[in-house]
Amino acid sequence: MFEQINRKKVKLDTLRPLPKYTLKSLREKLLLEWTYNTNAIEGNTLTMNETKVVLEGITVGGKTMREHLEVINHRDAIAYVEEIVQKGEPLTEWQIKNLHRLVLKGIDDEYAGVYRDQQVFIAGAKHTPPAPYLIKEQMEQLIKWYENEAQKLHPVERGAMLHAIFVGIHPFIDGNGRTSRLLLNLELMKAGFPAVVIKVENRLAYYEALDKSHTTKNYQDFIQLIVKEVEDSLNLYLSALS
Repeated sequence: MFEQINRKKVKLDTLRPLPKYTLKSLREKLLLEWTYNTNAIEGNTLTMNETKVVLEGITVGGKTMREHLEVINHRDAIAYVEEIVQKGEPLTEWQIKNLHRLVLKGIDDEYAGVYRDQQVFIAGAKHTPPAPYLIKEQMEQLIKWYENEAQKLHPVERGAMLHAIFVGIHPFIDGNGRTSRLLLNLELMKAGFPAVVIKVENRLAYYEALDKSHTTKNYQDFIQLIVKEVEDSLNLYLSALS
């Protein structure tokens, strides 16, 4: 499953350090596409171009304050992910709460970075997230799994499973999807892979693969979906350097 992306990653690594301005423009392209798609999956109505304009500090008429904040917050959350990667910090619950705090900042400050105290349901999914009183324990188990068994996995498999298990717990009232995709990319970037973009047009396959992993504990479809996105990002980088 991983042979092709491993080969492409080795090829990309031989081209490092990447030219400064190529790297900068690739980062900006991915930052925009990641922010647009991750918000669109959650129902944000800003287009790609409108998202670009908001990232440049301009307000778009006819759009809500929340939609603007989702873009700005996501940009800040990506900057935090990059900082964690640069410092080589290990994953902690505190870090996850910080990421979530950035995602919901100014949108729902009461619940930003705070585990939910109410039962929630995922629309359209067979899986029901755990009761609020189980969240702390399940998040601790997630970190324990991450520190032990997960370290033996391929980074792409580890990132995909971290994302899937986290979303299954659904520890926050809102913003779980965005936070899970930030965690996925945090894991990939730590291992030297470029960030991936889960595209809004693939939303149905993405949700179905996630729900299958939660109800059957079989993560293969979801991992395969992430492998394809990783390959797309590697292809983008390699095409820019060929």
